[in-house]
Amino acid sequence: MRAVVHDAPGLGPEVREIPVPSVPPGAVRVAVTATGVCRSDWHAWVGHDPVPMPHVPGHELVGLVEAVGEGVRRWHGGERVTVPFVCGCGVCETCVEGDPQVCPHQTQPGFTHDGSFAERVLLHAADTNLVVVPETLDDVEAAALGCRFATAYRALTTHGALRAGQWLAVHGAGGVGTSALVIARALGARVVAVDTAEAALSHARRLGADAVVPAAGLTPTQVADAVIEATGGGAHVGIDAVGHPRAALASVLGLRRRGRHVQAGLLLGEASTPPLPMDRVVAWELSIHGTHGLAAADYPAMLDLAARLDLRALVGRVIGLTAAPAALVAMGEPVTEPGMTVIDLRIPSPS
Repeated sequence: MRAVVHDAPGLGPEVREIPVPSVPPGAVRVAVTATGVCRSDWHAWVGHDPVPMPHVPGHELVGLVEAVGEGVRRWHGGERVTVPFVCGCGVCETCVEGDPQVCPHQTQPGFTHDGSFAERVLLHAADTNLVVVPETLDDVEAAALGCRFATAYRALTTHGALRAGQWLAVHGAGGVGTSALVIARALGARVVAVDTAEAALSHARRLGADAVVPAAGLTPTQVADAVIEATGGGAHVGIDAVGHPRAALASVLGLRRRGRHVQAGLLLGEASTPPLPMDRVVAWELSIHGTHGLAAADYPAMLDLAARLDLRALVGRVIGLTAAPAALVAMGEPVTEPGMTVIDLRIPSPS
């Protein structure tokens, strides 16, 4: 099968032929029809998030169940499915209590094993993790629901407890940030979007942001002051949707009293310990939350909300597999083309 493979951190990814994986007990093999290109894939490629080598990235996917492993009961072949990017084992205490997104034995396509930048992908603990994709969503839309939309949904509804009329400050108007924006608008909240790239801010305006803050050249304190001014006293909820210490700090400083900060963007390596103002956190009773995906059991509510949205508006480019290596590398560059990039595996390769 064709797949995007890289052999070492930072080494140029390429499309090559690799063996079709066999299916172990409890797993299914899915024929991938579409998959998103996410900044988390870039983190793994450059080595911020160690993965086994050689490696196939990709974790935001939709496809058809092609083969079923021993012991799988819910799936028989032919179903169109997606999956959380964190697949719980389904049997440990954490999973049984309803939190497979933080399962200590989790698997993640594109991280713990080869991912969905390929014609086929293995998904483990299939009875726990697979979700049927509604017919109302096409494959590109379903891929756009991947980790970025699902992460934003849990960040706002579970951790942020965002309500109608409240203000959300989105720090980073990329895939997670724009997903948070449209989810917040669907919940009746108001949104201020913060980014250093004008293209990203223009995209946020088109998606319905009530205000934007151009952050290029500003300190975190200056960004926070701009958010406080735009929101009339500070955001009720702030989300670092890009994963940068400056964005995390600006989000916390831009909250009003009793506000909630949600860390959705990955903070890895040297960036993992940002200097957050804990004196402010204590005095104002602020809350700081991490968020790590969405359990499959919570997908129906997210899909109900997604049915009311124009998911295509979140997608910037649809490309074929042969263009995926360049798209992966570009995730580390400044934004010039806003919106998510989705790989459509049905786009033929150039002859």
